[in-house]
Amino acid sequence: MTKRPSGSEEPVGGITLSKPRPAEQQKRGSFLRELPILLVVALAVAIVLKTFVVQAFFIPSGSMEPTLEPGDRVLVQKVVYGPDRGDIIVFSDPQGRPGPDRGIVGGFVHWLSSTLGIERPEHEDFIKRVIGLPGETVELRDGRLFVEGALIHEPYLKGAVDTRDYGPVRVPKGSLFVLGDNRLNSNDSRFGLGFVPVDKVVGRAFAIVWPPSRAGWIH
Repeated sequence: MTKRPSGSEEPVGGITLSKPRPAEQQKRGSFLRELPILLVVALAVAIVLKTFVVQAFFIPSGSMEPTLEPGDRVLVQKVVYGPDRGDIIVFSDPQGRPGPDRGIVGGFVHWLSSTLGIERPEHEDFIKRVIGLPGETVELRDGRLFVEGALIHEPYLKGAVDTRDYGPVRVPKGSLFVLGDNRLNSNDSRFGLGFVPVDKVVGRAFAIVWPPSRAGWIH
């Protein structure tokens, strides 16, 4: 009787079956052993990216319309960033209010989903446009913005004009004055948030990545 070589095909009930070859089995086993290591490396890369480079952020409200809409996912630059007037920034709650207690597992799931920009933040981060820099005097008058007495052109504002007056106020050292583009419906430095300490700034939003129909650079 002639021996069939290992890994060869054998007829069974008229159907030819192919046995897995030892090399294929070894390769599959090697991949399964390496999979946990690959997952750990991917997690480490995600931690580094979120901490030092870029982070995805979920837009929770309409306070930045029409520039940003609820449900948009944006990318936030975090490397060596100094805020400038007109930048759209993400920042932690200036009031320091704690977020909900999710426990260890829930906290990790929330961290992972927020890293991917999937989960809506709960009293943790805000997104607004920088209007006044440290030491500057800001005033809103008849729907127009004045900084240091000079009229500032705001092409990003659309729709109904907010004619409520505010100020003049002087921005404290080490802080920023921020406003939403949707001035009629925004919790910002005028109402609720107050001045934003520079050390609370997470980074600058520079691109919309979701939905695909709105993907592009942020201005």
